[in-house]
Amino acid sequence: MSASGGLVANQNLSRADTITDRVISSFEGCDSDRLTEIMKSLTRHLHEFAKEVSLTTQEWMAGIDFLMATGKISSDKRNEFILLSDLLGLSSLQVAINERVGDATESTVLGPFFVEGAREFSNGEDISDGANGEPTFVSIKVVDTSGAAIGDVTVDVWGSDADGFYDVQYDGDKLFNRGRFKSDEQGRVSFWSILPVAYPVPSDGPGGALLKATKRSNMRPAHLHFALTKEGYSQVVTHLFVAGDPFLGNDAVFGERESLICEFTKVAGDIGSSDPRRRDEHYEIEHVFKMAQI
Repeated sequence: MSASGGLVANQNLSRADTITDRVISSFEGCDSDRLTEIMKSLTRHLHEFAKEVSLTTQEWMAGIDFLMATGKISSDKRNEFILLSDLLGLSSLQVAINERVGDATESTVLGPFFVEGAREFSNGEDISDGANGEPTFVSIKVVDTSGAAIGDVTVDVWGSDADGFYDVQYDGDKLFNRGRFKSDEQGRVSFWSILPVAYPVPSDGPGGALLKATKRSNMRPAHLHFALTKEGYSQVVTHLFVAGDPFLGNDAVFGERESLICEFTKVAGDIGSSDPRRRDEHYEIEHVFKMAQI
């Protein structure tokens, strides 16, 4: 580089630093100390990123277009921004930073297909509502970190069908294989669902385009989603993963946890069972969730 070229480069960096300092100082009048801290740090890191990669105008516009497309494809049934956060590992990182683990069940990513206000079910009911898949009986118990049962916990459950699609990915408003329960006095919740399967994350939006461009796997190992909530306890948002799934260790959203890998056991039908669903071959799983008091 010529002497004049070096001078121009240094002048550009000096102007860039001045811009960064001006933006950071612009937040001094904010009434919230926490918001001030976040915005200053965000500005500092975002500007450093642009300088580190020498971001071009064309690349900056491509990023803007990418975020616009992410917003346009998002809806009340699908949040592409959550998927993007998942694919970049930010969701998993945020969980790791904030969760209170100890002896409590590990949390993992929420995912883009949680639906608020799902239908409420009673213990023993079938949430699959005719969805394609192998019948699976799920029995869980919710306890505190000392092992004492916790009643009246709100337990949200949701999962895909055997084709790897969630209800909200289909046309129409019908919801299936999702529901909301309340744990009984013994902390128990039980229900019929279908066996989780591995599936690709949605590929028809910006998130899928990002994976394709970077030649990354788009697969998630088989899992069933849970969200456990009760006042006075730290919320648990987690999965139960199917042991032996070939995509464990290569989750597209970095959500797998060793402690959440479970055996879904195949059970022969019991002809004499009073429950007709148990007379046929099916799968069963039992699991204990632990919640930490706040």
